[in-house]
Amino acid sequence: QVQLVESGGGLVQTGGSLRLSCAASGHVFVNYNRGWFRQAPGKEREFVAAVRWTGRTDYADSVKGRFTISRDNAKKTVDLQMNSLKPEDTAVYYCAVGRGAFSGDTFDKKDYDTWGQGTQVTVSS
Repeated sequence: QVQLVESGGGLVQTGGSLRLSCAASGHVFVNYNRGWFRQAPGKEREFVAAVRWTGRTDYADSVKGRFTISRDNAKKTVDLQMNSLKPEDTAVYYCAVGRGAFSGDTFDKKDYDTWGQGTQVTVSS
């Protein structure tokens, strides 16, 4: 069974940077999409970024040009580099593994079936 553990969250000032990492234990097929979502208090969990099994990346409009997702299949890790952070980026960030191999779906949380416990990111103004 796959388990995911996020790390790298913390408190940062507006304009700062953080790098989140998601480590997987167990077998993670290289043909599965990997994604990052976030959830702010009182809000729904929302898509942030994904890296498909093909290597193609997808981003929410709110983070395009500021966040970069990358995966290392050998290490079974997925990182999220976050630059130019804003207070509205404050949330708990979750990494996830896609539901099913060779999927073309990455934007909805129903496209994923394995989740980490989350890591808090707080951006102060």
